[in-house]
Amino acid sequence: MNYKLIIDRYYKDNDELKDILLRHSKAVADKALAIADAHPELQLDRQFLLEAAMVHDIGIIKTNAPDIKCFGTEPYIRHGLLGAEIMRAEGFPLHARVCERHTGAGLSLKEIEEQALPLPHIDLLPETLEEKVICYADKFFSKTKLDREKTLEQAERSVAKHGGEGLQRFKEMEQMFE
Repeated sequence: MNYKLIIDRYYKDNDELKDILLRHSKAVADKALAIADAHPELQLDRQFLLEAAMVHDIGIIKTNAPDIKCFGTEPYIRHGLLGAEIMRAEGFPLHARVCERHTGAGLSLKEIEEQALPLPHIDLLPETLEEKVICYADKFFSKTKLDREKTLEQAERSVAKHGGEGLQRFKEMEQMFE
């Protein structure tokens, strides 16, 4: 898969956002690959990790988040689903799963319903090891402070803002990957 061509196709009219997406995604990819290198026993697919990390946020182009140069119409919380639609249309259903399951530490049906999130009423939880690695790595990088990696404690606090269930999932991933 040539993720650069796919990103170029959807981001041709927004260079600022494309730069944010690429810098953020590269940081996530680097962390995901470092986890793979530190845990050869997990037999993670390095090529898939790279590709999926680079497109995990491709859907932000369709959202309304002016602080990060997103001028679409959809709520930002939907960026994973929107990215999944893009990746399925491009013929990459496994990459689409990463897009739709990386938000927070994944989102359970219970969390979606309790928080009345504008998402389908289904579990959107990472299931494969690669999905979990990218979900985990993503929590260490924001799109507003592109040159800074959060500490583990900062990442935990960020996840905890959205509820204890997500924090518990994050800590389970932490046990696997740290």
